[in-house]
Amino acid sequence: LEIIRSRITKLHCTVVVLSARGDATKRLHDLVRKAVTGKDYEDDLEQLIMQQTPPGLTIDWQENLDLISRLLKGIAMVGDYSLKTLDQILAQGELMAVKAVVAGLQARGIHAGVLDTRSVLKSDDNFSRATPLVDLSQTAVCRAVAALEDHDVILAAGFVASTEQGETTTLGLNGSNYTAALLAHFLTADEVENYTHVNGLFTANPEWVNRADKIEHLSFDEANELAQLGTSVLHAKTMLPLIKKNIPLRLLNAFNPDDPGTLISAQTNQTGIKCISAESDRALINLTGRGLLGRVGIDGRIFNTLARHNISVNIIAQSGAERGIGLVVNPDDAQLAWRVLRDEFKDDMKRLDVSDISLDEQVSVITAVGLSLTDFSRPLNALVNNRITPLIMNNALSGHSVSLVVRKEDLIKAVNVIHSAIFGAVKRVHLVLFGHGVVGGALINQILKARESIQTTKHIDLKIIAIANSRQVLLDKDGIGTDWHTRLETSREASQVQGIVDYVERHHLENVIAVDNTASRSLCGHYGDLITAGYDLVSSNKIANTLDYDSYRRLHNLLKQHNKRYLYETNVGAGLPLIDTIRTLHQSGENVTAIRGIFSGSLSYIFNRFGVEEVAFSDVVKAAVEQGFTEPDPRADLSGLDVARKLLILARELDLAVSLADVTIENLVPEDLRDLDLKVFIQRLQELDSIFAARKAALKPGRVLRYVGDLSG
Repeated sequence: LEIIRSRITKLHCTVVVLSARGDATKRLHDLVRKAVTGKDYEDDLEQLIMQQTPPGLTIDWQENLDLISRLLKGIAMVGDYSLKTLDQILAQGELMAVKAVVAGLQARGIHAGVLDTRSVLKSDDNFSRATPLVDLSQTAVCRAVAALEDHDVILAAGFVASTEQGETTTLGLNGSNYTAALLAHFLTADEVENYTHVNGLFTANPEWVNRADKIEHLSFDEANELAQLGTSVLHAKTMLPLIKKNIPLRLLNAFNPDDPGTLISAQTNQTGIKCISAESDRALINLTGRGLLGRVGIDGRIFNTLARHNISVNIIAQSGAERGIGLVVNPDDAQLAWRVLRDEFKDDMKRLDVSDISLDEQVSVITAVGLSLTDFSRPLNALVNNRITPLIMNNALSGHSVSLVVRKEDLIKAVNVIHSAIFGAVKRVHLVLFGHGVVGGALINQILKARESIQTTKHIDLKIIAIANSRQVLLDKDGIGTDWHTRLETSREASQVQGIVDYVERHHLENVIAVDNTASRSLCGHYGDLITAGYDLVSSNKIANTLDYDSYRRLHNLLKQHNKRYLYETNVGAGLPLIDTIRTLHQSGENVTAIRGIFSGSLSYIFNRFGVEEVAFSDVVKAAVEQGFTEPDPRADLSGLDVARKLLILARELDLAVSLADVTIENLVPEDLRDLDLKVFIQRLQELDSIFAARKAALKPGRVLRYVGDLSG
């Protein structure tokens, strides 16, 4: 009401085209569905009518209620309805909107006239998708508007028209915008202002993509191309009447009317417009079978059958061998299209020439407008890396758009991935971190400290969205900051890998890396779940790479199957590029015959100091524990198991089918001390002094004690 009031001036006539309020059209359609199946609809109808009245006003809805009730009773009696009847019911949404706005304007002292589009906007009798009769309508509209010129403003119901016989019709998808464009054309308007719930046209749906950018200005040619290729805000049938008379269109936000929105006019300095359009509700029909191979006339039979039932196809895709044909149709047509095609090809199915005609009603269509197939390679790779495989991929003949059919559950994530690949100067990477001890905590703080620098220099936005320990997890899709420790301690969310996977899936987060800084065997058991969910892995945990050989191969085969990366350079050499170097040498054909080295920093410290100082072995070990150079239980290092695991990891990089049982390990802890309580072991640690003093004394000149890992043939 405020927007209308602000546009009223004596200098020109303002015509306002209204759509139905909220979801009134959908709810009217639901009433029809209830009536046709014999379900009670009266309470829903009463509630719908009540909600059409703005607060503080009184409106007589009896005429609308009587008409809807009478038609629904008829539908309930026969258990069916015609499109003609449906149009009469659906038209009430827009007609009631006009009544409500007239009452609201009158309460503000504004004199509003009503242009009855059922009387002046004439169409053919293609109910639910009527085509206006332009010449006949233009004369009637101009005459009616002239008769209403003494009013402050003229209101008209969008979406609604009538046949020459006066039968109510509707204009189908985007009908109210189409009505506005037609009236603007007939009246040679100065401009059309189209109010929606967003600030104009964006590079993608801003409700899904928080980094979508607004497009400030478009030429008619650019806008028409976007409309032809499927962007959700613009439609071709809306644009054409405006283009013919060079009438600018401004896309505005009803809830932020001060924003200038997007202007579409004859001229613009902006070139190379690209955006991502998404149609969330579509259906996919697949025909498969040997009889489709090289058979003449199959396409003709498909399209003739659908045409007889007034069903249009949005996208068609055919395999190179013609063994499969995919058709994308509107959801309202899906069941009918599936039935009539099965009926058309029933004999072919009996002969097994057509093996199946399937229907998937849970698909969506994404169109990258302004891109060629060559330009789309990067977004496609990003989709695959995020576990999204298009069901159909179609390149427009113009070469200026690429359309994808994806599963509906993948839609929002897919749009984000594509948008980031096309428009993102910065790539977003979401991190799930397991473990926050000495290593894990240092990594978290390092990432937070370096995040801005990484974004500036590497154009990567590292966002920590989960930190987990064995008990609880902190989740935040917007990113976890320096207060992570306090927030984690107070989190009541139980630490479960599946819970994290569900959270990431629910918020459509792309480019996810799971980082394991634990020593947990159970977490390694969930690596497969993380890989299957589309995560890349980074791990300082050696256990996964030192499991039995069959488990190791299954893990690495799963990585190949899902095209995921698993980086574990810190498993050996404290991050020095040992693993990568050995792997590269092996893959390049070099014959690596032996690997020999000191692989334990803890044991290196112990023996270096013990070798040059006159000090007891137990005192060196205790000092190493106190300085954090060993595990809290030094037997984890003295057992040699850590060195064995590192050697095994390197052996497997050379494609050797070996397991830990194949490694000969010299355990430095006497057998009677291995299973003691840690406190007791520390008390008896001096028992090692005589053993190592004797070994040190027995050394020949020029020799030292070291713990060496050796891999050789």
